[in-house]
Amino acid sequence: MAQEELELSDGARVEDIFERYGRRFPKLAEFRASIAASVNQEYAGWRASLAAGDEVAFLPPVSGGQQVATIEDIFQLVREPIRPQELANNLKAPGDGALVVFDGFVRDNFRGKKTLYLEYEAYETMALAKIREIGAEMREKFSIHRIAIVHRLGRLEIGETSVWIGVGSAHRAAAFDACRFAIDTLKRTVPIWKKEYFVGGAVWAEGEKPPQEAFSRTDESTS
Repeated sequence: MAQEELELSDGARVEDIFERYGRRFPKLAEFRASIAASVNQEYAGWRASLAAGDEVAFLPPVSGGQQVATIEDIFQLVREPIRPQELANNLKAPGDGALVVFDGFVRDNFRGKKTLYLEYEAYETMALAKIREIGAEMREKFSIHRIAIVHRLGRLEIGETSVWIGVGSAHRAAAFDACRFAIDTLKRTVPIWKKEYFVGGAVWAEGEKPPQEAFSRTDESTS
């Protein structure tokens, strides 16, 4: 992702940076309603105040390897093929009775066009942090044991796994609910984007803007 350092006056807000880039790139301003901002890899409101050294990013709507957060949980961004069977074997524990898996893979069509292949890009440090947050929320909400969330980046061919989520638990209901929560939340909040390639062209797949509750910094009112 492109990076640039800026000097800002005291009291600068996120929206001030966006407006500066909007003047340089007028087309950018047209997309403000669908763009999310982050400060130091946490979603932030437009009127969030900034301090020296803050890292600000402007993220388009999200579509959707580093090592584990705990011994049991696997949270990874990878550029090599995902190995579902190996992951599933690692999640099975003697005390569990259920393993629920979501295997998202590349289909050969998009909006009536034949897809040749996909490319995934991510704001990687923030994406991995958000995936770990999803894992923590899963443990708070559901009675589960082991978790794996692995997302592929780079070029993927038709049929290759792009995202794999596995949840192990003593009972199937908790595992089903947690797995559904994980993929739905990932698609809304993790900054990963998908580009579809066709004969003669390519298009970024439309995603969802993160929900308001994902924003960690409260907007400050003007006074």
